[in-house]
Amino acid sequence: MVLFQRKILLAVTGGIAAYKALELLRLFKKQGADVRVVMTKSATAFVQPLAFQALSGHAVHFELLDTEAENAMGHIELARWADVFVIAPATANTLAKCAHGLADDLVSTLYLAVTCPVYFAPAMNHVMWHHGATQANLKRLQTHGINFIAPESGEQACGEIGVGRMAEPETICQRLISDLTAPQGLANLNVMITAGATREPLDPVRYLTNRSSGKMGYALASAAQQAGANVTLISGVTHIQSPKHCHFVQVETAEQMHAAVFSNLENCDIFIGTAAVVDYRPVICADEKIKKNAEHITFTLQKNPDILADVAACENAPFTVGFSAETHNLENYALEKLAKKKLNMIAANWVGRDEGGFERDENALEIFWQHGRKTLAMAKKSELAAQLIALITERFNDAKKMHG
Repeated sequence: MVLFQRKILLAVTGGIAAYKALELLRLFKKQGADVRVVMTKSATAFVQPLAFQALSGHAVHFELLDTEAENAMGHIELARWADVFVIAPATANTLAKCAHGLADDLVSTLYLAVTCPVYFAPAMNHVMWHHGATQANLKRLQTHGINFIAPESGEQACGEIGVGRMAEPETICQRLISDLTAPQGLANLNVMITAGATREPLDPVRYLTNRSSGKMGYALASAAQQAGANVTLISGVTHIQSPKHCHFVQVETAEQMHAAVFSNLENCDIFIGTAAVVDYRPVICADEKIKKNAEHITFTLQKNPDILADVAACENAPFTVGFSAETHNLENYALEKLAKKKLNMIAANWVGRDEGGFERDENALEIFWQHGRKTLAMAKKSELAAQLIALITERFNDAKKMHG
């Protein structure tokens, strides 16, 4: 194993697997980590806090409002101290509270307060694990950008057999070592990503928009962070919770997105335009709701600014990557956009088909650049994002070498 020096905040919640957290703490310490432990009150029924204190060399924290901390805000001090937050074991109750943003104890409040990567190692009865509510909470947490270390199958404390045993401490420790010591190809680089759909109001009630969910853009933001980048995410309208670990800007219209991009573009190394920007906006937005009186109604539209082309055309432009969603002639339209807008790369995907595209969790991409292309097969958007970020990193480095 590779030694890693990190400040790890270990949260222990109330399950029989709490005893495994002692071994996990020992392994973290063996690898050179500085570990602080927080426990829920129910966790103390399984393992005495003194054991964690003896192994960590630090006092164990339980209380949300610590009278000995500055301003009695010990949870804020802990949140800012940590390089990584590990919840092991993570009970069904803890998963549910974190998924819905409840903050009624120290552990759930820390989840909302930390800005570092978060890892959950779930542990519970196999029926609880497979329950629809638990699975829905897992999916909700994944939209927050957290990391799961999946439970294992085997005999459980209740005597039943199934999936729900907390992963072994060695497995959890090795996962962190792998993640935290992995080569970070975008380390110290500034990456800006646009995501989601824009809206152009017709009146105070109605608007023009499209079907983009923002899932691909948010997945790319997470993948870029994992690769070590400093990420700015300019987001149009989505139903995805804003990510924790990046500079986040919320906008609605195309003009607002254009302004947000250019106000944050200084020192940007890589720009990835995944947002589905509405091409046209009404010349006039009605002040009042338009009533259904006439048989026909006509709107005059004007073209919105082309954010992608403007970024690529600016002085000292960043490495610029575009997206192209097509219903037909995918390759021709993608290559045309690549050349016309002077992009470094473009990722094209089909929409309106049985698989992939808007509002789906999976997609496939055809990537084009000057004198090159690559196909990324149908996969979850989170997996696809990691592949695309790796390819962008490779092409970015090649471009740097080419230009000295």
